[in-house]
Amino acid sequence: MTIPFLASCYPWIKALHIISLIAWMAGMLYLPRLYVYHCDVRPGSAESERFKVMEHRLLRQIINPAMIATWTFGVLLVLTPGIIHWTAGWWYVKVVAVLLLSGFHGALARWRREFLEDRNTRPQRFYRAVNEVPTVLMIVIVIMVVVRPF
Repeated sequence: MTIPFLASCYPWIKALHIISLIAWMAGMLYLPRLYVYHCDVRPGSAESERFKVMEHRLLRQIINPAMIATWTFGVLLVLTPGIIHWTAGWWYVKVVAVLLLSGFHGALARWRREFLEDRNTRPQRFYRAVNEVPTVLMIVIVIMVVVRPF
């Protein structure tokens, strides 16, 4: 199913999708870094409380709205006539990578709640390692969309 009207808006929808993705990725790359630093401070300290506020604002005011916008404009692109060729393999790889990125977003939110409740048990090295996940997924997504290797 496509919506013919969307074809006339295609460049705008695509631009807004890319802008939203950039904002989403910026937050997804920064939040785990905050967790790395948060691990270094004593629970209940002023520094810990400051990290909690920063993490909350980043997630609620930037990452969540950017993800919603990315998904919204992405769905509009899918509904635009002639954009998706359903037999192309790149499209399915991209969808899986986007779903994994969304799942990682959920994990970041869960970990934020653990820090909020002073229940974090993961070491710095865990957050340093998982900080690479959104980068790898972004690389896969961009290659699938731009190169369309299959």
